[in-house]
Amino acid sequence: MIGLDVVVTGNNGKDAVVMYEKHKPDLIFVNLIMPEFDGFYAIKNILKNNPDAKIVVVTGDLMAGESYLMNTLKVTAVIYKPFDITIIKRMLTDVFFSG
Repeated sequence: MIGLDVVVTGNNGKDAVVMYEKHKPDLIFVNLIMPEFDGFYAIKNILKNNPDAKIVVVTGDLMAGESYLMNTLKVTAVIYKPFDITIIKRMLTDVFFSG
């Protein structure tokens, strides 16, 4: 079993940036579609100041342009909805306990 503490949640991409800077979590989950400031805003701004940040994108689907942007931004992982908890556990194990 992998232990996980949720530090904080936010409502939009701007919240994600502010909360990341305040708490510096080991990993952040970002939804691409959020009100006001989207996940792309969060990812770009978090990585600008924290290039080693571990960011996992949670999405229902990626269009071609979005997929290209994910590769360009070098996010840690992309998880597609709907997902099973085993997907999350496997990703966390890969990120924190492999290699």
